[in-house]
Amino acid sequence: MVQIFVLSIVVFGIFSIYETTVFNLQERGIKTSSNFFDEVAPFKVGFSPFLNFELGKTTYIEVFYIGILNTLLVALLGIFAATMLGFVIGILRLSPNWIASKISLIYIEIFRNVPLLLQIMFWNFAVFLAFLPPPKKSIEMGLFYLNSRGLHSPLPFIEDSNNFKIWILILALAALAGFIFSKWSKKKFELTGAALPVKTINILSFLAIAVFSYFFLRGPLGFDLPVLGKFNFKGGGQIPLPLFSLWFALTIYTSAFIAENVRAGIASVSKGQLEASRSLGLKRSQMINMIIIPQAMRVIIPPTISQFLNLTKNSSLAVAVGYEEIVAVWAGISLNQTGQALIIIAMTIIVYECMSLFTSFILNVYNRRIQITER
Repeated sequence: MVQIFVLSIVVFGIFSIYETTVFNLQERGIKTSSNFFDEVAPFKVGFSPFLNFELGKTTYIEVFYIGILNTLLVALLGIFAATMLGFVIGILRLSPNWIASKISLIYIEIFRNVPLLLQIMFWNFAVFLAFLPPPKKSIEMGLFYLNSRGLHSPLPFIEDSNNFKIWILILALAALAGFIFSKWSKKKFELTGAALPVKTINILSFLAIAVFSYFFLRGPLGFDLPVLGKFNFKGGGQIPLPLFSLWFALTIYTSAFIAENVRAGIASVSKGQLEASRSLGLKRSQMINMIIIPQAMRVIIPPTISQFLNLTKNSSLAVAVGYEEIVAVWAGISLNQTGQALIIIAMTIIVYECMSLFTSFILNVYNRRIQITER
């Protein structure tokens, strides 16, 4: 009964807030409606790698989709990079090497305690914009060019659709073969104790098959190369500087927290496990990969899920450097143009809720798989 009573109060409170908001908007002559979705957006979105934006043709609802995709892009890139860097820093934090351990500690304490917004602005305005050259004096790295406007790179495109489909099928079969080989190697190790370098074999085999099949099919992909024009590069792909700055700051900031999670997870492994692994003659790298990390993961994953969620939500600070994610183009520019605050803010909240719930669901499934099952 108490739960039903509390739930009723919550529902009534939400409904009251909704009614009050709608009434206040109507008092100001703003009618809440979704009719503006099909109206043409009168502003330009500069970065849209997944959906084609055309000024004077693209509608508001398409701008909403562009904002979601741009948010997902920086979130996925940040999660991947922060996880890799955080694991390395966390392992070095417990290294017997005094210099490596202290440098990792300094890294964690500096970047974990400086506000993220300040870090984003520092890297973008005080470092990258200040020190990177203009397009005509770009830093050349083979086919890649780095300057104050971003990173320019070759852009792949499908040259032969049929051969491309065949190539993808070959890669899928190679990945499946690698998965089967991993399962077979694990069973062999459990029966005989003979360990094979599974990861090395799978990676080298996959790369060899990918390269050989690519040339055998006469290159199903073509590459559009960036060429320096009068004022900027033309052709190819571009990672704009705001995206790079935001991704870099999110990675540095979040990796410091993940490193502490890794340190705590490793510290939770009992000393008896380490002594037993040393008595077996295992090297430090083998101890980390085969004994420490598998047991530490059950402690590392839960708090790291929160860091992934924080990184996704922190991407909303992109407005500080002009990166066009959902808060900037939808809850910012679109809201100012249409005045439909209720619908736009509600949709933005729902997007972040869905992204957070999906991320949490996937990682919780993984977490349940690695938990130690008691008999």
